[in-house]
Amino acid sequence: MKINWGTGIVIAVGLFMSFILYFVIKVQSNSKYDNELVVEEYYKHDARFGEEMERVQNAQDLDQKPTITNDATGITIVFPDVFTPDQIKGKVSLYRPSNKILDFDTPISLSNPTLLIPKSKLVGGRWDINMEWQYGGKSYLTKEVIYVN
Repeated sequence: MKINWGTGIVIAVGLFMSFILYFVIKVQSNSKYDNELVVEEYYKHDARFGEEMERVQNAQDLDQKPTITNDATGITIVFPDVFTPDQIKGKVSLYRPSNKILDFDTPISLSNPTLLIPKSKLVGGRWDINMEWQYGGKSYLTKEVIYVN
């Protein structure tokens, strides 16, 4: 049986389509390749984007900014001395891009200018930190990426 070039092209395209379809089905059915949304209620989050940028700008405009560091004890957030610790309210959201189950929030309730998130709560790898806080009637948002070993 002799196959001409037209039949060969049709067979090649058919095999290529089967190959692609196999991987699409494999990725959709296997829980190892989870397709989680980055943010729940994405469109509501996107509608408040202007407010978020205003809070980020408020944080950037500060002369003395809070510092977020990673050390052997965990993630340490230190507020400058110009802030009265017990008047700072808000929350710190730790977001793990690779696994939604590991995400958690920590409220900001301070008696001294330092907040420690212990290393025992953290798994090694990348963490996105969003610190939403209020002080003196003004809202701030500080974003940082930390890598934990």
